[in-house]
Amino acid sequence: MPTKMADAHTPPVQSKALVFARRSASTLFLWGLVTAIFISHWSWAVLGLIGVLTMIATVEYFQMLRAASVKCFPRFGIGLAAVYSGGLYWHFLRGGESLPLDIDALTVFIAIAVPFALQLRYPIRGIEGLLAVAANLLGFVYVAFLFNFAARVTFLVPGANAVPGYVSNPAAFALLWLLAVTKFTDMGAYIVGSMIGRHKMIPHVSPGKTWEGFGGALLFSQLAACGLYALFPVQLAFFQDWKHVIFLGLLLSILAVIGDLAESVLKRAINAKDSGRMLPGIGGSLDLIDSICFTAPALYFYLEWVLLRPA
Repeated sequence: MPTKMADAHTPPVQSKALVFARRSASTLFLWGLVTAIFISHWSWAVLGLIGVLTMIATVEYFQMLRAASVKCFPRFGIGLAAVYSGGLYWHFLRGGESLPLDIDALTVFIAIAVPFALQLRYPIRGIEGLLAVAANLLGFVYVAFLFNFAARVTFLVPGANAVPGYVSNPAAFALLWLLAVTKFTDMGAYIVGSMIGRHKMIPHVSPGKTWEGFGGALLFSQLAACGLYALFPVQLAFFQDWKHVIFLGLLLSILAVIGDLAESVLKRAINAKDSGRMLPGIGGSLDLIDSICFTAPALYFYLEWVLLRPA
């Protein structure tokens, strides 16, 4: 008997091998780019990469909301992310370190007040107006505010004989350590989960996540955290000793998994598969940075409050 023709609008099902190959190629490209920037130590290159990813992810966020017919104010949201990120980078490039707390407070105030003001132009339809304000506030805090802690980490770590316009060696290694631990967590979860994953972790949020994959995430994060510390003890001397490295490796791996699942909550709520198509096998910029949005703030506060705090 003749088989039925596939629906022309149905996307072809990709094999695991093809997905893995595309994901691996995208990962190698990204690590190559990060390595080139790491070797250069140029401040503008580091901030440029963070800024480009921030803005693409912000645009993707509002595109997903609009595609799901969620009321929001994308032009304001994208503009606020650009102004905040640009101001933050200008501060760092001029030799600043920690951004004054009142600047962050002012930006959050603007992120709340302006959407409420914009909503005044429209009639009240249930909770639609509140959701519009909340969606804009979430877009700023979740993407631009949290992800830019990667930049804050870079310019928080002090370095001897720092040259203007260049990131100090310890600061560059701090950023490299953050990215390695976070992305090795993602890799460990994906590789181990794909190979031996059987027991679903949170199927109502992410059907592909397994407890075996979670174990792989914890293992791979420690490989990255301890491996880099063993190879570069001088450059990572601000960690002081192994207990901080092991604890932070564990903390960041758990937060990386939560960050990945947080984006899954967002995408399932608005019925989106990927945030974009920037990277084959991975998705968009938001798919790439979702876990860093949770790990970068944790590392920053641990460094500021525990490791780099004056005696």
